[in-house]
Amino acid sequence: MSSTLYDFGMVGLGTMGRNLLLNIADHGFAAIGFDLDVSKGKLLEEAASKGTTVKGVSTLADMVSQLKTPRKVMMLVPAGNPVDMVIKDLLPLLEEGDIIIDGGNSHFTDTLRRIQFLEDKKVHFMGMGVSGGESGARFGPSIMPGGDQSAWTHLKPILEAVSAKVNGEPCVAYMGRNAAGHYVKMVHNGIEYAIMQLISEVYDYFKRSMNFSNDELHEIFKKWNAGELQSFLIEITADIFPRKDDLSSNRLIDSILDKAGSKGTGKWTSQEAMDLPVPLPTVDLAVAMRDLSVYKDERMSAEAVYKPKVRVFTGDREKVIQQMHDGLYLSTLICYAQGLAMLSKASVERKMEIPLKDVVSIWRGGCIIRSTLLETFTTAFKKQADLPNILLDKKIAAIVKKKQANLRKAVQLFAGAKVPAGAMSSALAYFDAYTSGRMPTNLIQAQRDYFGAHTYQRLDQTGSFHTEW
Repeated sequence: MSSTLYDFGMVGLGTMGRNLLLNIADHGFAAIGFDLDVSKGKLLEEAASKGTTVKGVSTLADMVSQLKTPRKVMMLVPAGNPVDMVIKDLLPLLEEGDIIIDGGNSHFTDTLRRIQFLEDKKVHFMGMGVSGGESGARFGPSIMPGGDQSAWTHLKPILEAVSAKVNGEPCVAYMGRNAAGHYVKMVHNGIEYAIMQLISEVYDYFKRSMNFSNDELHEIFKKWNAGELQSFLIEITADIFPRKDDLSSNRLIDSILDKAGSKGTGKWTSQEAMDLPVPLPTVDLAVAMRDLSVYKDERMSAEAVYKPKVRVFTGDREKVIQQMHDGLYLSTLICYAQGLAMLSKASVERKMEIPLKDVVSIWRGGCIIRSTLLETFTTAFKKQADLPNILLDKKIAAIVKKKQANLRKAVQLFAGAKVPAGAMSSALAYFDAYTSGRMPTNLIQAQRDYFGAHTYQRLDQTGSFHTEW
């Protein structure tokens, strides 16, 4: 057995686990990893940078025995039962004060259960969101740890070193109590679903109503990424259109089947939002559109029945491009507003004490939803840490007022062309409802009282009332 004591251990040496461990080693920490597939340990060692201390082992006991105390062991294994199985195997090998980190996409309720279970064993546990994909893991992800704050103090130097940096600031911070780390990552992924849906709707209009070529689409999104829409998702969208297909003469985008996959985190976000409750219509719609995409055969049959004809646009193309730009920008901002409002509500309701200022700050780099908008949000939360909704910030309100006319025009263009834009339409509807001092729910309350004697409240008196209609 080697006499070297390692700073950090990893269980699961798939692409994410391996890359994150190599990143840790590159920053001067001795890193050791275990995987049931022995070949992955060898691959880890082969990929290590020259001069770094990296080792792959074939047994969990071998890894744990070579870690410095308190031992820091991170799991990057599939969510669900595999996480519980690794914890079960680890426990006999650990001592009081050691730290287990779950870096996968676990549901926050599972994280809560594991925190409570391990607390009795006097082993620290942290649920930690990691965003940025395999490249982010290797060169600097956004990291969202939550839970055991005493464990955070031990992990902080390592995580700050390996995270992405924006203006020299690490894209990692303590996200709050209990399952806050995985909760923040869940909402991050919900926002990700919504923004991807918004971008795809704009692409759909440009492609089917305006007949833009892939080269033209590339240039539009490339230009947008150089301006106020700059973000990781806009950047990769621009990169997708020129890519040639190795298996045909098409561009690759035109050969990809229109059925969307998912790993469930968007659905979790929608379900949890309904339980809180807090409105999250753009995420809900994005999840629904992925679900609808799976029904390809039925959609083809419906198209044959209804024979919808997309109206081809014939007007001022540059004007429409700007309207779509502003529509996408503002609907994206509103999408963030929904997700951050959910975190604000959950912070109180679930006693997580989530620091929204730090959330938006660490999302600025490394993660999938990073964008220039997050700088504006960071400023807003620095000014008012308990801001319940970013739409209430005066600087953000000025942006919204400037662009809302073009968002409305964009939604009209979609409807007139018969190109679906549920996400953008839902963002506008959310904004209009949120800024309405009076909503038509008084009629809903009257209906509920009429058929079910559910009672209602009045504007002019306190208490509950019922009418024999």
